[in-house]
Amino acid sequence: MMLKPRTFFYAAVTLAAALTLSSCAGGSPATAPASPTGSQTTAAFNAADVTFAQGMIPHHEQAVAMSDDLLAKDGLDQNVTALATEIKAAQKPEIAQLKDWLTAWGENENGMSGMSGMGEGSNGMMSDDDMMTLRDASGTEASTVFLQQMTAHHRGAVAMAQLEIDNGENADARAMAANIVKTQTAELAVMATLLASP
Repeated sequence: MMLKPRTFFYAAVTLAAALTLSSCAGGSPATAPASPTGSQTTAAFNAADVTFAQGMIPHHEQAVAMSDDLLAKDGLDQNVTALATEIKAAQKPEIAQLKDWLTAWGENENGMSGMSGMGEGSNGMMSDDDMMTLRDASGTEASTVFLQQMTAHHRGAVAMAQLEIDNGENADARAMAANIVKTQTAELAVMATLLASP
């Protein structure tokens, strides 16, 4: 599959960035929710908030790893490179925010609840074999594999975020989840367009 740079794709990626990409979708730390004070953070949270934070941390960390694997390669489509760069840049500060919430709530970030309620494989996490496939791919093939895998990853993040919107109590966590749904939906459209390009 040849992925040629096109003005449309730049516009699409720019639009997605303007929507303030978050989670696996990329984004701008400047527009992420400000770190709440201790009293605000601990005032209202429930098990769904904890599950969301514990589950999204490894989800974000894998997105960073996938982006690193892709960006280490040569011969990539520059639109895919731009997307991976955005994802990587956005995930680190969001991981820090999620960890801060768990610390304030007195919860362990490695708790078992992080992946509960999702059904095995439904959260979009890649298996070890999937990650190896991406590492072994090169050039155009690597771009395609990345887009296909990140599409599944995004869909899982949207599902996790929707659970938080529906069941969470903490206002800041629910706001992050709503932003994830919005921006990842935009990113899914961009990736579908890139994958459909001859």
